[in-house]
Amino acid sequence: MPTDADLANLASDLRLACMRISRRVRFESANVLAPHAFSVLARLGEQPRTPRELADIERVSAPSMTRTTTALVERGLIDRAPDPEDGRCVILSLTAQGEALLAQTRAARDGWMSSRVATLSRAERDVLREAVQILAKVAEQ
Repeated sequence: MPTDADLANLASDLRLACMRISRRVRFESANVLAPHAFSVLARLGEQPRTPRELADIERVSAPSMTRTTTALVERGLIDRAPDPEDGRCVILSLTAQGEALLAQTRAARDGWMSSRVATLSRAERDVLREAVQILAKVAEQ
């Protein structure tokens, strides 16, 4: 049976490994699109949203989200439209250029990860397939 120390060490090692991979993947395309901007595009790729919804999802302040979305509007990556249900609000959505950049960034990130996974043995890739399921379970808790 694992001890509290064993569990604490595993939790720490796992957290650090996930954090390092996440950082590397995020910053592979940072010269084209900052990580926080990519996250906003990804959320808008799911569905149009209000700035308040985005701020809540991303856990940032409304002024911070306003700065991010304004920059994305200026780059032509997202559009603002009046909310048909509440004229005081706006709805943000991806432009065609935003959709293209989102797809390009995802492909670059997937390519980065694929090139690393390709260097692993078949047995290691099998372990990763199992780990993906376990990590998804941990993330859902």
